[in-house]
Amino acid sequence: MIHTTALTKDFVVSRTETVHAVKGINLTVEPGELVAVLGPNGAGKTTTMRMLTSLIHPTSGTARVAGYDVATDPSQVRRRIGYVGQGNGAGHTQLVRDEMYTQGVIYGLDRRSAARRADELLAALDLVPLAKRKVSDLSGGQRRRLDVAMGLVHAPSLLFLDEPSTGLDPQNRANLWEHILRMRVEHEMTIMLTTHYLDEADSMAERVVVVDHGEIIADDTAENLKNNLAGDRVVLSVAPMPDAGAHLEQVVSRVEHVREVTTDSPGHLTVRVDQGPHTLPRLLRAVDAAGFTVTAAELHRPTLDDVFLGLTGRSLRESSAAAETDPASPDAATDKDAA
Repeated sequence: MIHTTALTKDFVVSRTETVHAVKGINLTVEPGELVAVLGPNGAGKTTTMRMLTSLIHPTSGTARVAGYDVATDPSQVRRRIGYVGQGNGAGHTQLVRDEMYTQGVIYGLDRRSAARRADELLAALDLVPLAKRKVSDLSGGQRRRLDVAMGLVHAPSLLFLDEPSTGLDPQNRANLWEHILRMRVEHEMTIMLTTHYLDEADSMAERVVVVDHGEIIADDTAENLKNNLAGDRVVLSVAPMPDAGAHLEQVVSRVEHVREVTTDSPGHLTVRVDQGPHTLPRLLRAVDAAGFTVTAAELHRPTLDDVFLGLTGRSLRESSAAAETDPASPDAATDKDAA
């Protein structure tokens, strides 16, 4: 459904400065997949999405979407995809149903088909009671559902979602995703999304692609990424014993499936392990057999933020927040320039 080879995008900021927003991305997405793209603001996520949807031209490389080249056949690409960008797509002064109907006509549906399709999607996304209201009168969650409906009006085989739930409260986020996932099943769609909500990517996507500084640095299932790149974390506390620090580390490091041992303070260790639920009992037995008294033990399963931390040495949440609060930074400017 999507295939890119060495896809790049540069933005000329001034005569002496060029921002390399995307640096040779190779990506393949099969029909029916739901792929989440993660990365801090300015990583190149939105720039990549805009190239794949034919909104901006690549600087170099190739991209085929739904069977067509985005550079040479952009109109064919647009006929076959739906795109929900970060901003609201509907006109604020328009009525909800009128916007849906107009969208269908723009995509080439005859008037009767456009009206029928509008009514189907309004019903599917719980927008029927809002059909005669102005878009400006809708709540944030209602507007995002309308954006999704407009992206689906021509029954695309591929749907792009660029941070679809940003700014929504947890209830509206869950409600929006319930509708999106149901529509995905009903229409057998492929979905590619960007998001800063790691729980969305973790629970819904079959694949997670991590992008940083315009490059793909990881591509796998969320579970594999967490197990292989982060591992489980055990926080262990033992009763104080004189000069026992080095011996305790040796005991812990010899346990099977232990990756790394860090002494936080005397008697307190952080241990990176594989297969945490199975390794923790072995760890406790080994420490007890060595004569230490365990006073507390906590097992923490990894998150996708731990994956990003392991790959880059920084937190995805912290990186995203820093870019958002510093619009002058190069990372924050990259995707803004693309728009």
